[in-house]
Amino acid sequence: MHLLYWIGKTGTYLAGRLLFGIRIYGREHIPTEGPFILASNHRSYYDPPLVGSFIPRELFFFAKKELFDSKLFGAIIWRTNARPVRRGQMDRQSLKYSMEALHNGYGLTVFPEGTRSKTNDFLPPKPGLGLLAAKVQCPIVPAYIHGSNRLKDCFLRRDRLSISYGQPVSPDFIAERTDTKEGYLEITAEVMRRITRLRDTLADRTT
Repeated sequence: MHLLYWIGKTGTYLAGRLLFGIRIYGREHIPTEGPFILASNHRSYYDPPLVGSFIPRELFFFAKKELFDSKLFGAIIWRTNARPVRRGQMDRQSLKYSMEALHNGYGLTVFPEGTRSKTNDFLPPKPGLGLLAAKVQCPIVPAYIHGSNRLKDCFLRRDRLSISYGQPVSPDFIAERTDTKEGYLEITAEVMRRITRLRDTLADRTT
């Protein structure tokens, strides 16, 4: 684990606990070893560090390619395990980075919607997550983040910053899908169904 990754993870953890009173559910669903994909909804720029800072595993994640245009800033975020990706698509280079991280036994954060949703609704999922899962045949852990786009309200306790991790989609389920765009979308759709259930379960906890 690179020092900058550890600093970023520790800082995010402390801020989440002390400033925002974050609540974490389902951490037991995170695999203790081996590669896995962490698939979450996406509403805020804070989602990548948030979703990975409250689990014991080291994760890689994507950041928009433009952030790497500055050599200094790009070098810094590279050392926090960020890898460049073109907006809204899984290009060949980002697929290479993904496969490298997973084949080395790490976790990889992916946002199935491809970009941030600016409403309370989920965006239509992209096939990239399904493609990656089909190539690697590793578990996909669904996650739901609530409140990352309302941090001021969470700080004032008018809302509650929360993350729920769910039961993984198994490699067997992934292997049963066809190696086509339709099969990839089936995998991604199942992940989104599980994220939706996590959202609904969290809503029940807070009412």
